[in-house]
Amino acid sequence: MNKLKQMTLFMTIVETGSITKAAEKLELSKSVISQHLKQLEHELAIPLLKRTTRKQSLTASGEHFYLQCCEMHKLAEKAWSDILHQQESPQGKLSVTAPHALMSSIVIPALSSVFNTHKEVGLNLIAHDGQLDLMQEEIDLAIRVGESKLSNLKQKRIGTIQDVLCIAKGYPEFAIDSIEALPYVANHWQSKQISHQLINTTTKNTRVINFIAAHQVNTVQNSLALIKNGFGIGLLPEFIYLQHQDELKEVLPTFEMKASNVYALHPFHGQIPISVRMAIDAIESALA
Repeated sequence: MNKLKQMTLFMTIVETGSITKAAEKLELSKSVISQHLKQLEHELAIPLLKRTTRKQSLTASGEHFYLQCCEMHKLAEKAWSDILHQQESPQGKLSVTAPHALMSSIVIPALSSVFNTHKEVGLNLIAHDGQLDLMQEEIDLAIRVGESKLSNLKQKRIGTIQDVLCIAKGYPEFAIDSIEALPYVANHWQSKQISHQLINTTTKNTRVINFIAAHQVNTVQNSLALIKNGFGIGLLPEFIYLQHQDELKEVLPTFEMKASNVYALHPFHGQIPISVRMAIDAIESALA
């Protein structure tokens, strides 16, 4: 029997007043209780109880040991209570990573909607367009566009985002047939040669457009800035495009790109911390 169980057993013997009553409370036989008590006193090399056929009393060492057993039991009860409370009310640090495009426009407003009233939660937000190692970086939740490669992480589809090919409203007029000759503002994850397949919203016919990257950026904010300042055509998430419609316009308004799935990933198996569950639900609602 491990030490914590031995201490609990001894505390029960003292508090019930006899081995018989302790056996009843613990649903064990008297012989088992007696054997464990003898083993405990043997391992400690000191008597803890003075026993007669009618009563028992603590030795001086036994009284000291009993008080320490009580302290241990209180700590165990508190640890149990605290962890249950954490499943009822979010608290502690919550680390979330998401692409730059989603972090400021979707993730932060969503997290604010649920955690502004939970001051016990400390947010650690990491905007990153790559796929960080959640275990190595101690990240609780990752929001990613597109399904991730197989891993031990739990993965849930929480929505979609639509991209829009757009250009500055003040950009010089051009013929639609010459669109592929326009300078293209590429994101860092795109190659030098870019190909987009668009679907006509009315006829459902597809159209493929090819570009050569003229400029390259590493964040969607930089892409937005270059497009707004007339550097060429580029791809922006629809929710960002809609925020800047006074300065941008769609290049092919009768066409749309295929929507991309958004996933929530976390490293927890079994019970998920309530703060992570709340974050996923909030971000899923924001995407909807």
